[in-house]
Order: sequence, then structure tokens, then C-alpha cells
Amino acid sequence: MDYPITEEGGFKYIETKGGEQNLLLLHGLFGALSNFASILQHFGQQYNVVVPILPIFDMPFRKLGVSGLVDHVTAFVKKKGYAKVHVLGNSLGGHIALLYALAHPERIASITLTGSSGLFESAMGSTFPKRGDYDYIKKKAEDTFYDPATATKELVDEIFDTVNDRNKAIRVVATAKSAIRHNLRERLQTITAPTLLIWGKDDQVTPAFVGEEFHERIQNSQLFMLDKCGHAPMMEHPEVFNQYLETFLEEVVE
Repeated sequence: MDYPITEEGGFKYIETKGGEQNLLLLHGLFGALSNFASILQHFGQQYNVVVPILPIFDMPFRKLGVSGLVDHVTAFVKKKGYAKVHVLGNSLGGHIALLYALAHPERIASITLTGSSGLFESAMGSTFPKRGDYDYIKKKAEDTFYDPATATKELVDEIFDTVNDRNKAIRVVATAKSAIRHNLRERLQTITAPTLLIWGKDDQVTPAFVGEEFHERIQNSQLFMLDKCGHAPMMEHPEVFNQYLETFLEEVVE
């Protein structure tokens, strides 16, 4: 089922309006709405699944970075009037989810992280990407996944177009460097919300040991490692991912 992108009050987002519980999905630096297609399809009628489009390429440059993106999410949740959210983040989106949870614990029903930054990441965006080299971008995109075929031509083309737009490329680097500066190692122990960690054993961006450290430092957490899986488990193993998430949400929904 396709959901239209709504634009209002300075926000762009998808909202399924399928249930009373709000499941907020936060995408990564190169994330697209298609990354969450399986979650939207599986949970869209049972939950109010919401995907705000993070304004990495639109917000004022002086505000660009993880703090500015957390402010955007904060304003969005307030605008929508959600009392609590089950927040799920992939890659940079996980980092933002954690910072939002730390700033607004009263708004958090649960946290799900998959390939999250915040402790360690080895990403394409930490240095200025090679512009004009399609094969390089294609290889970097393929390295994100265990199965290179997951990096479709549409996905590679989208990343290629981003890094070849000088303004967008600068914003990618600035955001990635901001994420590295905002290391959460010493703050994770204060998180008390139920937390689900789903990690790919073959993740080259946020390797398996990152998921293990999140599990060690977040007290009320459970960790599932997926075989033959890279940085985006919800794309490579959607059925297994959704089963873990469904069981977790059933356990924590009040």
C-alpha cells in the first residue's frame, strides 16, 4: 500500500493512521522512504506508522547536524500531538532516536535500533565523497548490504545524484561529522525505555560489536543478530525483522 507524503507546517511525512499506538520511523543519512516499505506494509494498519522526512538537505545550514534534526523531530511530535511514540531508527536515524529519547524520556514508549550510529560508524559520509565516480558510489552502496543486489540501480542513482550535488554533498559530510562528535557512550546507561536491537552480523558501517555494546550499555534491551545481513536488516531480511519487532511491540504496548 502506498501512502502519500503530507506537507504541512514545515514538515513532510507519511502517516498510516492505522491504530492508536504511534510507531515513528527515522531514516538514515542516505535513507529513503523505500527503506521502510516492509515495515509500512506490515504494521501500517495495526499501528499509526509515521515517517517524517528529515530535512538534511533543506534546513538552515547553521542548524544542520544531529542536534538540529532532533529539534525537528521534537517539533514534529509536538505538532502532531503524540503523547508517546515507539521510535525506530536506522543508521543516523537510530542516533537521532536515542538523542530524542534522552531529551524527552516521557514521550518514549519504546526504542528500536538497527545499524544505529552513536557509538562507532564507518560511513561514506565522514569524508567528502568521490563525485562523478559512479562505480565507486555503486561499490559503497553495495557494501552497505550483505547481498550487493539489494543496492538497486534506483538506490545507487539516488546516492550518486546526492553526492554530485555540491550543496547536498557538503550537508552529508557536515551531518556525518556532527554524528561522530555526538558520541553517546557515557549517556546510554540513563536510558530506561524498553529497547530492541536488531543488527546484521555482516554490517560494515556499524559492525556487530556496536550492537553488542549498545546491548551492554542500555539496561532494558534485547539484541538479535541476523546472519547474512548488513546495515539495513529491515531491507535484507524484512520477514524476520518484522517478526522480532512485532513480538517486541506486543510485549511493551500498555
